[in-house]
Amino acid sequence: METTATTPLKYVNLLQGLKALVALVFVVGTLAAGYQTTLTPVTLVVDGQVQRLHTHQDTVAGLLVDADVALHPEDIVTPALDTPLEPEMIVQVWRARLVHVNADGNNVMLRTHAASVEAVLQEAGVTLGLHDEVEIEGELLATNPGTGNLEPARLTVRRAIPFTLHEDGQATTLYTTAPIVGEALRRAGLTLYLADRVQPGLGEPMSAGMHVYVDCSVPVAVQVDGRTLRTRTHRQRVDELLADLGLILTGQDYTTPTLSAPLEENGTIRIVRVSEHFLIRQEPIPFDSTWQPDPDLEIDYERVLREGAPGIFEWRIRVRYEDGHEIARAVENEYVAVPPTTKIMGYGTKIVVRTLDTSSGPVEYWRVLRMLATSYSASTAGTPVTSPWYGRTATGMQMRHGIVAVDPRVINMRSQVYVPGYGVGIAGDTGGAVKGRRIDLGYDDDNLVRWYHWVDVYLLTPMPPPDQINYRLGP
Repeated sequence: METTATTPLKYVNLLQGLKALVALVFVVGTLAAGYQTTLTPVTLVVDGQVQRLHTHQDTVAGLLVDADVALHPEDIVTPALDTPLEPEMIVQVWRARLVHVNADGNNVMLRTHAASVEAVLQEAGVTLGLHDEVEIEGELLATNPGTGNLEPARLTVRRAIPFTLHEDGQATTLYTTAPIVGEALRRAGLTLYLADRVQPGLGEPMSAGMHVYVDCSVPVAVQVDGRTLRTRTHRQRVDELLADLGLILTGQDYTTPTLSAPLEENGTIRIVRVSEHFLIRQEPIPFDSTWQPDPDLEIDYERVLREGAPGIFEWRIRVRYEDGHEIARAVENEYVAVPPTTKIMGYGTKIVVRTLDTSSGPVEYWRVLRMLATSYSASTAGTPVTSPWYGRTATGMQMRHGIVAVDPRVINMRSQVYVPGYGVGIAGDTGGAVKGRRIDLGYDDDNLVRWYHWVDVYLLTPMPPPDQINYRLGP
């Protein structure tokens, strides 16, 4: 571009500056393109992590410096650090792991590429005993240490110490890394119960050569009051165990087996609760009736002088229960609790003489009996004509009208009676069929009248002596 005299000076200076800047950019771009074409491409692998890099470094060591990879003497680099770099080279770095090993009171720190716990311990100069254990970051390695995972960075070696376990009369030597007695027994597979006795105590620290005594309790069950108690004990006898459990026998309670029986492992003791009750069984006692003369009551009447009442007979019965179930009962005693009251009936003994007007004139009587009247004559009496007693009565009188047959227990013999429709008769005969309130009216053979109905029979005076009167005739 040409400038003229009229072109301002400031524009001339600006154009010259731009030309210089374009020239500078061109030079820098050319240099940069040349620098990029001289970089060496390589692959860096650090603990499995892959990086793609370009470098002007000549060796592996320079590459790692550029990549800011700090190395320790134990780290492994391939190829070697002084190896010249070549395009597309793969450089691998395996860092050694930092491991702390605590054993026998010493804390050793080392870096290692060992792939097993056993190899790490060998590098640390630590030898494991047969029963020693290795804890890896708090996890107990109870099996072969060589199979452990090395990912944790802290190993603790626990030395096993010997101790003697005395159990059930047998002594066994064991090894443990447990710090206290209780943990050592647990690791030994021994199940303990509250009733078991351990000496020294479960919280005592373990020491080499220690003797641990375990007195195991035995399991037993106690059945009582509808429930089953399961426990463990060191006791030898049933009564000792029940005393420990606070189970008390009262009265006739008993146990199976007996209180003095030895305890057996897994045995069952049954407490039988015994109670006894008394029952009262009652039955009525029938009352008797008795008769006694009543001088204020007219003959052939009766009345109750005292009412009777049944008594009570009781049985006292002992009933035995075991665990609420009745198992036996027995009569303890029996007795009359309330005696019966005898009923007293009075029969009249008062005689009242009265007069009866009849067609033949008045008659005086002292008693009236309702009787079944029949009739007979000598020919109908059943006595053969050839008999010397034919026509004769039991009193020896000649059979005729006016002779009546009676039961002497009802009407005294030879006393007089009046029968309406028959007249006066003498009790002069008896008969096999004439019993109680029956009267057989006598006739002559030529004037026999048949009777068979109930009539009033009047017993005429004079009345017999009082000791000959049957005051109670019955029905």
